[in-house]
Amino acid sequence: MFKALKIYQLLFLRILLILVNAGILIWLLQNELIFTTVFAFLIILLLVIEIYFYLKKAFLIYDRTITSILQNDFTSDFSKHKLYKNYSNLFKLYENLKNKQNEEVSKDIIYRSILNNIETGIIILQKEENDWNIFLMNDYFSKHFDVPKVSKWKYLKNQLHSLCAIIEEEKFQEIKTSLEIRVNHQDTQTFVLQTSRSQVYNQDFFIIVLDSIQNVVEKKEKEAWGNLMKVISHELLNSITPIRSLSQNLQDLVQQETISQEDRDDMKNSVATMLRRSDHLQQFIESYRKLAMLPSPKKEKVTLQKLLKGSLDIMSPLFKEENIEVTNTISMNNWLNIDSQQMEQVLINLLTNCIYALNDTEQKKVFISAEAKENRTFITIADNGKGIETEIENKIFLPFFTTRKEGAGIGLTLSKSIIESHGGYLVYRKEAEKTSFVICLLTD
Repeated sequence: MFKALKIYQLLFLRILLILVNAGILIWLLQNELIFTTVFAFLIILLLVIEIYFYLKKAFLIYDRTITSILQNDFTSDFSKHKLYKNYSNLFKLYENLKNKQNEEVSKDIIYRSILNNIETGIIILQKEENDWNIFLMNDYFSKHFDVPKVSKWKYLKNQLHSLCAIIEEEKFQEIKTSLEIRVNHQDTQTFVLQTSRSQVYNQDFFIIVLDSIQNVVEKKEKEAWGNLMKVISHELLNSITPIRSLSQNLQDLVQQETISQEDRDDMKNSVATMLRRSDHLQQFIESYRKLAMLPSPKKEKVTLQKLLKGSLDIMSPLFKEENIEVTNTISMNNWLNIDSQQMEQVLINLLTNCIYALNDTEQKKVFISAEAKENRTFITIADNGKGIETEIENKIFLPFFTTRKEGAGIGLTLSKSIIESHGGYLVYRKEAEKTSFVICLLTD
């Protein structure tokens, strides 16, 4: 606290000294001591000049420090300043802001480095008045589209007119679509375009992300193959490991000169176990063949009501046996161009899943509904069962993944493949008290 007040103490002493000399000057004038009065006046004048330069120097340090802060110029090092102790709080403020500035610069360098190493085209625009400036363009975008790192939106328009036209048509609002762009004067390529807009501290930013369809497909394919190989290797090891162990045991037994009754029993058990594991492996391979060799759908015009009736007729005995209440609210009768046998299998698979999901539910309910919009028919099959655990939601469509001991794990995978072969899609939705699967099909 003393260090902070030292400047004001020195200033007070100077003013006090001037006032004392002024009092002496008045006394000398009253006593008509002319020469001494002139001398005292000169001393006061020198003190006033000295205090002027003292204040000027003090304000100069404040002005210089504050100007540096306002201009984000933190190159100075005030820690070695000879008056550092007199202005310690001011210089501490400067040092704190300098450290924060260095942290922000470091973060900015790291973020830019991350963005520049991503194999996805990224542009960040910043709005200034009515114009957009390019805040950041990552290296991938610049190199892949052969665009220099320009600073203005209008310059980018000259390079990538098709991209900029779509964004301007949507008035710089959020977009998710695909578009074709000619790259390096070669054939056009298809890209996924996603944009978002956000305001931070009264600054308007617009983010553009471009990803090649080929890259997206490759990523999904690699992920799918990785998951599939894990499942296949797991199943193969689960069967081959015990078979090999039992085979080794049988080899040891048959090499004995005499075989006891106990050894005979062990041999019988080993052969039976090997047979069971072989059957399991054969079932697994058959399941894989069903997925890999799914026949093309033989489409025909079928009404929605006829499709549902066939599936519900098959499942009705099971619903009655399990005491499940089925609520079917479908009243429309749209025509669908589908393979009725394949689609009936899909509905049976989904309804069977509902039965298993309702095992531990007291009031078991299944809900079937549909709606038509934009030349599409959406069929929803839901139940009030326990639902699917969050940690496995992204695995339910994987081949051979199942939570049931007796399940083969291909029901949902096969259903998804069938619907996609019809040009539609199957999605899972989790609601408040329902678990829903939605089938989307093109309406004929």
